[in-house]
Amino acid sequence: MATTPDAGLGREGGPTPGTSGDTAGTTEDGFSQFVTFHLGGECFAFPMETVLEIIRVPSTVSVPLTPTALVGLANLRGTVLPVVDLRRTLALEDRSYDDATRVVVVDCGQPVGLVVDRVARVMNVEPDNIESAQSVQETVRVDLLTGVVKNVDGHDLIQLLDAPKLVSLQFETMAREAAGEAAVEAGGFAAAAAGVAKQRDEDDTIQLVSLAVDGQEYAFAIHEVDEIVRVPEQIAHVPHTQSHVLGLINLRNRLLPLVSLRRIFSLSELPLNENNRVVVVRLKTDGGDGQRVGIVVDQVREVLRVSASVQDRLPSILSRGEVDEIGAVCRLEGGKRLVSILSAGALFQQKAFQDALELQRQHEGSEVAAASEEDAAVQDETDETQLVVYQLASQEYGVDIHSVQEIIRVPETLNRVPKTPEFVEGMINLRGMVLPVVEMRLRFGFRRVERNDRQRILVLNVSGVRTGFIVDSVTEVLRVPRSAVERSPKLSEEQDKLIGEVANLNDGKRMILVLDAEPLLDHQELAALKGTGADVQADAPPPKAGGGRKPKAAGAGKSSAA
Repeated sequence: MATTPDAGLGREGGPTPGTSGDTAGTTEDGFSQFVTFHLGGECFAFPMETVLEIIRVPSTVSVPLTPTALVGLANLRGTVLPVVDLRRTLALEDRSYDDATRVVVVDCGQPVGLVVDRVARVMNVEPDNIESAQSVQETVRVDLLTGVVKNVDGHDLIQLLDAPKLVSLQFETMAREAAGEAAVEAGGFAAAAAGVAKQRDEDDTIQLVSLAVDGQEYAFAIHEVDEIVRVPEQIAHVPHTQSHVLGLINLRNRLLPLVSLRRIFSLSELPLNENNRVVVVRLKTDGGDGQRVGIVVDQVREVLRVSASVQDRLPSILSRGEVDEIGAVCRLEGGKRLVSILSAGALFQQKAFQDALELQRQHEGSEVAAASEEDAAVQDETDETQLVVYQLASQEYGVDIHSVQEIIRVPETLNRVPKTPEFVEGMINLRGMVLPVVEMRLRFGFRRVERNDRQRILVLNVSGVRTGFIVDSVTEVLRVPRSAVERSPKLSEEQDKLIGEVANLNDGKRMILVLDAEPLLDHQELAALKGTGADVQADAPPPKAGGGRKPKAAGAGKSSAA
């Protein structure tokens, strides 16, 4: 993304764009300075003192529930920048961006980028040539102008736009915040997570991260899973290591050894693809941060909340007479679906994991880890937050992991409930509990898409009501430094309630919009959902989930891949 002001826009010896003071935007000989630009066949200008810089059109992240004039959010040297299409703001006809298109970053109490067709130059204007906006009726509304300039620089008329008023016209919330009328919420993730934690059920259920290897289903207890990430493009393969050790990766400036669960289970190797995930498992140690190993699996499927009563110890006939990596088998869907629960403690005792950890220790002082050692020493869990990352309309969103009760597949049928909002898809029976399900695309104003195998239901606790939200896919569980999470610009009341923060990662190359679960449904909608439980039979069998055949427990034979 280019961020350097265009050549020729400055004036040698003149004020720097964005500075303030008694002479801001005015030369020593009394001329006023303006940055002129074009929209269609008209010439407009901003006062020089309001212009911070001029950049090319950057890559942006779209934000739902905001005015159509908002192009999206961009990263401007570590700062989240709202980018607004000035043509849409002024109700002019849309046009495609080209090499001449620029973004004028103006000060509206906070930086805002305004897309224009073409920037012309910095112009000096005598005060006598500036007239009141009331003296002329032109392209835009008079109340959006600070004045007009006549017969200067070959233009019959140059309209002087009021940038703060333009922005407030579209984004009243952001304008109030800039004026100091909106309160800034304190506490961030810590307060939100603490509030959700108080609402979590105190029952005998456990949460499992379900995964697939060679078509069979396994799971880790969620407290053993540190995070889930994509397989990185670069893996440092180390010669003369055991075949089950894939190598080392750099995960946020920390060395992480990778092992293949396929190889540990003596299964045939397959090329890595977009479905593979790295499940980062941690074994906590007394007085220490614990040991971490990344386990490459074929696919991460769901986050399950299951009763302890459906767990059975692995039958002794399947035990190999040593410390078994499978500690129990979970019986789901009336015993039709068996999930083998892996034990992190048992896996860390295996030679494969010991070799991987030894490889990590050997390279801790190498060039690969030299840059990360100091950062890792000062980093602890209080400086990070965990997000469940999901996709919606090709955009990445995240929700604090403490808000997520479980993640399940979308069933083939949902029981439609009359007199509910359009975005409420219906109800399902989730282990005897009535669960209302919301189509997140419709909630955010996106178009509906056909059901597919990648879609998932995020089960969130919204003001004490457990509710499912259909998303396009769940991609990973990501541990994010709190320093990378910042307030999102307040672009609309609804957007600010739902998406108040942005995770700004990889030097701005990746932005994740962070969702607050609590305001997803208002009081009336929650009341309507609470009153629909009678419409679903709690003792009815759960609807059959799509996505293929269910794998068997480990040791019970292979099944086809899901």
